[in-house]
Amino acid sequence: MLPPELPPLPALTRAEGELIDRYLEVLDLLGRINPARGQHTYGCLRAAQALVGSAMALRDALAVMHERGEAEVHAATLEQALRVLDGERRAARVALPPEHRD
Repeated sequence: MLPPELPPLPALTRAEGELIDRYLEVLDLLGRINPARGQHTYGCLRAAQALVGSAMALRDALAVMHERGEAEVHAATLEQALRVLDGERRAARVALPPEHRD
């Protein structure tokens, strides 16, 4: 049996697509760095090193949007794209895990 089909991505400009991709990339790296979830310092270090380049790419995506006159962020459309691309799970890795009660 095949898994359920994901809803389609909403129509995005190229710059909006780049913004979403770079934002999720940063989230993934921050999730790997999260000291409450990390396991090895080397993996956290590598993620932190990669974060610099990813943050610059995110900045560049926003700069392109601004330069092209895309002055508004269409939050509802971008939220839909983030949900389709598993943004909720990816963002949850940045937060503290639930407290363990003994």
